Amino acid sequence: MKEASIAKMVLVMSLVVFVVVAGLIAYSVVRFRAPAGEQRSEPPQVYGSAQVEAAWTAVPLIIVMILMLATGRVIHEVQAAPQPPNALEVTVIGRQWWWEIRYPKLGVVTANELHVPVSDSLVHRPTFITLESTDVIHSFWVPRIAGKIDMIPNRTNHMWVEPFEQGTYLGQCAEYCGTQHTLMLLRIVADSPEQFARWVAQQRQTAATAPTEPVAAAGRRVFLGTVCSSCHSVAGTSAKGRYGPDLTHLMSRETIGAGAAPNLRSTLRAWVRNPDQAKHGVLMPPMQIDDAYVDQLVDYLLTLR
Repeated sequence: MKEASIAKMVLVMSLVVFVVVAGLIAYSVVRFRAPAGEQRSEPPQVYGSAQVEAAWTAVPLIIVMILMLATGRVIHEVQAAPQPPNALEVTVIGRQWWWEIRYPKLGVVTANELHVPVSDSLVHRPTFITLESTDVIHSFWVPRIAGKIDMIPNRTNHMWVEPFEQGTYLGQCAEYCGTQHTLMLLRIVADSPEQFARWVAQQRQTAATAPTEPVAAAGRRVFLGTVCSSCHSVAGTSAKGRYGPDLTHLMSRETIGAGAAPNLRSTLRAWVRNPDQAKHGVLMPPMQIDDAYVDQLVDYLLTLR
């Protein structure tokens, strides 16, 4: 909101300057235009004017000082904003090439999609974000609701967001971080307080201990008996891997591979079979298993809602 007021002020001041300058030019053209038929001669030449020099030095200086002070005040208010008691706390960790998202006080872990509650004119519900990186420099950037903040290894940065309209806001890693930098997408989903509460309750649930459908149950055994469980976590199972995204509620996300493909059965199967085709250079290795096992594994993943 403060940024919008600064933008409006700059727009108004620029409009005033434009009107004044354009008006003076138009006046000069009309006022000093030679009448038709009059013999034209070079007008008297004036060299130097202390009053004009002072005016076009002082006025721009005053405008720049006003903009500088107003901008500095807003930057300070944004960066030094106190965290209210009802603020949501989130930790976002940049990895090659996906986002790990943790809600430490809510006990929720997800990936690539940051859910936050919206604020309104009566109740403010800001989200304060701790930014970290595990490998190289990344940069958190969601243009419609947040500025660009770098995520630097062995350093913690902080920012906050406060959307006032429900919807999905698309973001991107804004610092080149390797082969798949362009496919390190981020979504901030702004929910109503009721929707956010339901989402949190759903995310807190553990995965079903044993799917009732035989193929999915077989896929669960494949998942837990292969390297999958060494890299990924599924709450309620023995899979406790931290190298890859938490898959407890995989099917609640709109995309896979941090925006590389929509989260559908066909794309999920292709990803499990050979993720490098969808995201060249991805650190997840191809699954060297038979098609029947791939189908079973995908059927199990589809139950992780």
